[in-house]
Amino acid sequence: MTRLWKAALTIKIWKDTRGQDLVEYALMAGFVVGAAAAFSPMIASSIVAVFGNVVAVLQSVGGGGGTASPAA
Repeated sequence: MTRLWKAALTIKIWKDTRGQDLVEYALMAGFVVGAAAAFSPMIASSIVAVFGNVVAVLQSVGGGGGTASPAA
């Protein structure tokens, strides 16, 4: 078991942090949008409208038969 544990610790994937910044920025952007939507109903309705437009455009160019209903 110790040999397996040592092998797992020496794998380079555990030390690779190249994508970490991108994930952190994406999480922060999501948090900011969520906080803005929670604190301002006017912004929330604008965000819903933007995503509704995005869904409509994607469906018009053949983006699949899925349905999307924005949260009220």
